[in-house]
Amino acid sequence: MAAPTSEPPALHDRALQDLSFIRRTMEGAASFTDVPGWGLVWVGASALVAAPIAHGQPDPDRWLTVWFLAAALGATIGGAAMYAKMRKRVGDGSARLLSVPARKFLFSFWPAVLAGAVLTFALVDLYAPGIPPQLTTRVLPGLWLLLYGMGVTTAGTFSIRAVPLMGFGFITLGVLALFVPALNGDLMMALGFGVLHLVFGVRIARRHGG
Repeated sequence: MAAPTSEPPALHDRALQDLSFIRRTMEGAASFTDVPGWGLVWVGASALVAAPIAHGQPDPDRWLTVWFLAAALGATIGGAAMYAKMRKRVGDGSARLLSVPARKFLFSFWPAVLAGAVLTFALVDLYAPGIPPQLTTRVLPGLWLLLYGMGVTTAGTFSIRAVPLMGFGFITLGVLALFVPALNGDLMMALGFGVLHLVFGVRIARRHGG
């Protein structure tokens, strides 16, 4: 009888493939725990400083400038804090910096933030003089809070429980800012980007380290 042309794969090769599949599955099902608690605290503190400064500006253009600067500062602080926490988890470099949960979290968060930026520049005509006051007192604060909350809530499905809870808080404040004209937009921004970041940042830092 003729000998078989190929041999079945060795048992240890199949075992390694099964272990690799199990490891990828477990990694994909894990939660993203690198949300920087103390980073959120500093972002919240910067927003609480920016809110009264923006409220005291004499015209909408300067108001917008203050919040643009605050957003840039907050993004820098939050990004640096998250990177530092990821580096701490990786340690000696044996693990990947961007794990599967991290990629899911970031790809779920940024589309809503990008949509907020696009809509902002669509509403604010940079080529026309002056900005309508209602944009700065109600529309833009509500829009920013709502879309940021949507991004946080969506990304939070791949993270710890505190993250989507914080996102729901932002969504609530955004809806109130848009549909309750009596509420001050800067106050709602201070409550959202300031107080919510502070409260949940401390909670995350104490329960999940950093």
